Amino acid sequence: MERVDPVMETSWKEALRDEFDKEYFGELKQFLLEEKKKFRVFPRGQEIFNAFNHTPFGKVKVVLLGQDPYHGAGQAHGLCFSVPDGVPKPPSLVNILKELKTDLGIDVPLHGNLTKWADQGVLLLNATLTVRENQAGSHQNHGWETFTDAAIKQLSLHRNGLIFMLWGNYAMAKKSLIDTSRHVILTSVHPSPLSAHRGFFGCRHFSQVNNLLRQQGVEEIDWRL
Repeated sequence: MERVDPVMETSWKEALRDEFDKEYFGELKQFLLEEKKKFRVFPRGQEIFNAFNHTPFGKVKVVLLGQDPYHGAGQAHGLCFSVPDGVPKPPSLVNILKELKTDLGIDVPLHGNLTKWADQGVLLLNATLTVRENQAGSHQNHGWETFTDAAIKQLSLHRNGLIFMLWGNYAMAKKSLIDTSRHVILTSVHPSPLSAHRGFFGCRHFSQVNNLLRQQGVEEIDWRL
């Protein structure tokens, strides 16, 4: 099978180079080519690997795991929970920013673009990196999860002192990929309106992250947007 050579930030491309030779990745590429013939697929091609491109392997401090890109037109841009400037904030993101205000007193911004977090070392990684328009979960179980699990394993193996924020059962199921003798895991229910009141509000993960980074002598995240 022909080697797949995605456009991706160099350090991540090196860390994940073995994945591009594997059969599942070639099949994933074929699946996406076929999907794009029939449907609109989000995010746009050049934004699929945005999480990696904004947060190089050696710069990762925090990993925030999402499940699936937003499936509405114009919403997904390759960073979990984030939307581009000018796009209304989805409900889960509204709750994330509400908790941020409660935790650190940071005023809720008018926009929902989290790129500033990514550029400071917060890897905003969805488990599945693409989706069919208006069909949530439509690209699950086609290989993306194998790829993003490999990314988590590489971080667990080759970095130290990372903080993983796992919100909801789906994200918490990734615990087994992370070496807890080297990294810290913060867990909570999902910030969606269905569950946020059962423990996401009040989890204070943003201040906890900065306390943990400070203890390591690592520059804190400026969570202001």
